Formats: sequence, C-alpha cells, structure tokens
Amino acid sequence: MSSTPAPLSPHVFGSIASEDVVYRPFAAFPSAARLAVLVGDPTKAGPYVVRVKAEAGARLMPHQHPEDRIYTVISGVFYIGLGSKFDPAQLTAYAPGTVVVLPGNTHHFHWAKSGEYITQVTGYGPLGIDYIDVKDDPRRGG
Repeated sequence: MSSTPAPLSPHVFGSIASEDVVYRPFAAFPSAARLAVLVGDPTKAGPYVVRVKAEAGARLMPHQHPEDRIYTVISGVFYIGLGSKFDPAQLTAYAPGTVVVLPGNTHHFHWAKSGEYITQVTGYGPLGIDYIDVKDDPRRGG
C-alpha cells in the first residue's frame, strides 16, 4: 500500500486508486461526514475534485455553496432535497452512477437515509459552504 497521496494537480497527469483515498474530518461537516481532496486545492481559485463520505444517518442541514457543483454518486444512495428547511418529503434518492448538477447558491440538504454514501464533487473553487441557519453550522459549535 502506498503512502497517503497528495491531491493531484489538475494540470499534470496522475491518478489515485480508490483504496488510497483518505477521508478526513472537515470543519464544515457534522462528525458523521468526511471529506477527501483528490484534485486541486478547494481553498483556492481553480478546479477541484473532492469525495464526501457520510455515515448512515448523517444529515447535512440546509446550506448552499457559492460555486456550481457536479456530484457523481460513487456508492450507496445519495439523498438530496432542495429548500431552506430540512424536509424529508423533499428528498430525492440517487443511485450509484448518477450525476447531479447543483447550481451555486441553491439551498439544499442531504441525508444518509438508507446507509453510508460516497459522492464525488467537481467544482471550481474556492469551495464554500454556508448554512441557512447558523445554529446548524458545525464550525460554530452547532
């Protein structure tokens, strides 16, 4: 097994095997969700690719991102709902292989309703996340 790979540059040929993807806590996520940076530096202007792994039952409360995003469901069922209030009736389930386009500044929420899921997110940074209700933001001790 190789050592932990650094994120790939979007300007140089390279690869990361699935078994080498390392998920880490991310301050803007609840503890049951983790982030892996695969390509680029999502804190800076430029293209990035990250993966999000959410444990069964994890909820990301209503939030928005300033950047446009493209999600690809890697495994599990990805539940996403649109709106500024968490409403299970608004969730749509997406199976592995599905591509979901989420325009910037769209209020939405996620729930790992039926078990763990992994999504791959492609965007142009910097990556941003703003919770609709600041009490839901883990960075604020919410």
